[in-house]
Amino acid sequence: MGIIVPVLPQLILGFLGDNFTSAADVLGILISVWALMQFVASPVIGALSDHFGRRPVVLASNLALAMDHLIMAFAPALWVLFIGRVLSGVCSATVSTAYAYIADTTPQDRRASAYAVLSTAFGLGFVLGPVLGGFLGHIDLRLPFLVAAALGLANFFYGFFVLPESLPSHLRVPFSLRSANPLVSLKLLRRSSQLSRLGVLSFILQTAQQVLPACAVLYMTYRYNWEGPQIGLALAGVGIVYILIQGGVMRPLSKKVSEKTLAMIGFLMGVAGFWIYGSASVGIMFLIGIPVMEMWSLAQPSIYALMTKEVEVDEQGRLQGANSCLLGLAGFLGPWSFAKLFAIGVDPQIGLNAPGLPFFIASVLMIFGFVVVIGLRA
Repeated sequence: MGIIVPVLPQLILGFLGDNFTSAADVLGILISVWALMQFVASPVIGALSDHFGRRPVVLASNLALAMDHLIMAFAPALWVLFIGRVLSGVCSATVSTAYAYIADTTPQDRRASAYAVLSTAFGLGFVLGPVLGGFLGHIDLRLPFLVAAALGLANFFYGFFVLPESLPSHLRVPFSLRSANPLVSLKLLRRSSQLSRLGVLSFILQTAQQVLPACAVLYMTYRYNWEGPQIGLALAGVGIVYILIQGGVMRPLSKKVSEKTLAMIGFLMGVAGFWIYGSASVGIMFLIGIPVMEMWSLAQPSIYALMTKEVEVDEQGRLQGANSCLLGLAGFLGPWSFAKLFAIGVDPQIGLNAPGLPFFIASVLMIFGFVVVIGLRA
């Protein structure tokens, strides 16, 4: 999926005659539709994999993702892109199935390292994908979608011939509509004031983060006149710095300071980083802001760690479901809101000439989050 990140906004611009205001509105809606479908489908897909097994769900997902990218590659009109995003959102809900597959096949004492390997693979995909997509899109805007479709088909055939089923028949459970309700798990966050505040913080972080997929590519295109290769390299830089901070900064710091302190640092860096992004009048200033901005990533794992201390051992799964629900809600509300702010900022009829407006609003959200962190119990 990382392959199409730098070219999807440009494809939308092509349909709309380089109208950035309209393109921002459409991109925000597309991302929100994708997130809504993932939010709705995640518990359903999880329940289906518990009933039918992991293998058929994973195979169907890869085949459908290949179809999604083919639909978008040959989309003759803008509305066809919405069909592709709906299909992609449903298929992306199978990420939880991948984690369940690891839980099925890995001893409990080795699961953390196995999850780390999977997370690293996702991270590398979002480092290499934008670079590849940027350069392929420079050749033809639709070429990255064809390559993504080919990769999806390759995954399907690899899984069909190599991937074994991980869930034995005797461990499968009947499909339940209650287990497919994405809102049920949110009740857990009302357990205590501390847990409620942590839930608010998680939602703020996830919402503020949505400014990047909603606006970053259009922002770089509009403000710096960057094309696919430059945008792909910039996004890869974001991914590399994120991986370095998680691996080289988070681990040693977590041994020396508390989770609350790490969360405070993360929110403060988010305030500064989003403000730098929004005020960067030249591309080099945006690039300089990347290391500052990515320090916000200290906050999310710290908040998750604090949340796990507020529930019992047998409630950790429900807690993960609640966090997934918050992520889905943020992914639905954030992109459209930030894209609309970008559209307002660049609309010549309004005359603000403020393309950085959504980043400034994200910075204000992080200020509010910092205030909430201060009130947390140590």
